[in-house]
Parts: sequence; C-alpha cells; structure tokens
Amino acid sequence: MPVPRDLAEQPWDELDFFGWTDRAMPGRGYLAMPRNEELIGIALRFEPAASRQTQMCSICLTTHSRGGVALMSARKAGESGRRGNTVGVYMCADLACPLYVRGRKRPAMGVQHREDLSSEDKAARLRTNLDGFVAKLYR
Repeated sequence: MPVPRDLAEQPWDELDFFGWTDRAMPGRGYLAMPRNEELIGIALRFEPAASRQTQMCSICLTTHSRGGVALMSARKAGESGRRGNTVGVYMCADLACPLYVRGRKRPAMGVQHREDLSSEDKAARLRTNLDGFVAKLYR
C-alpha cells in the first residue's frame, strides 16, 4: 500500500478509519481501521465516479452530486477472496466519511438532509455501517 506522506497532519482523534486514494493508480483506495484490537488494512477498487446524479454514501449517509460516491469493492478474506469473490459498498469517493459526519468537510455540491443527530451519534452510525461492510469481507 502506498502510504500518504501527510500522516502527521491528519486529525487522528476524529478518524474512525483512515481512508485514502492512490494518486498513482486511479481507481485504487485503501482503508486502515481498528478491528478486534488490531489494525487492519483493506484495499479497494472503484471506477472513478462519473455519475451526474445525487447519490448517498452507505457508510456515512452523506449525499454527493457529480460523482462524489463510488461503488468500492474489496476482495473477501481467505479462500473466498483467493477465488476472486468481492464485496461492494457505495462510499464517498474521497474516503473522508469521518470528516463529513463531524462537519469538518462538506461535499462539493449537493443538498444535505437535516438530521437531529449529534456528531457522536453520526460517528457511531458510521462505525456500525463500516463494521457491517467489513464483516461481510470475513464471511
């Protein structure tokens, strides 16, 4: 995995996972996150988004227009993954979900639905949704 050079500048206290895209290889992204008291890394593949429709991220529920959401796929763990099986999820194309739920980043365009949830509740929902995706990788 090509690791970003700006790791020291990241707002680690506000990141439920760290996600980044590979600038050298369009259509590749990575997630690093804690799981079962260890750090795991997930390699993602996606088609650079080209949709003009407004779409919602399945992880953080942020709506984006003009390609801000992409179908991310990851290879399953174990024998199933070695056979080529994958799991997909519609996710923010920039992998910045933790920053969106905390209001530290706003989508370039698109109307956000008003929610009465606190940032902490939105972050908890994000973790639940992401855990669901990751659990499918290990089934």
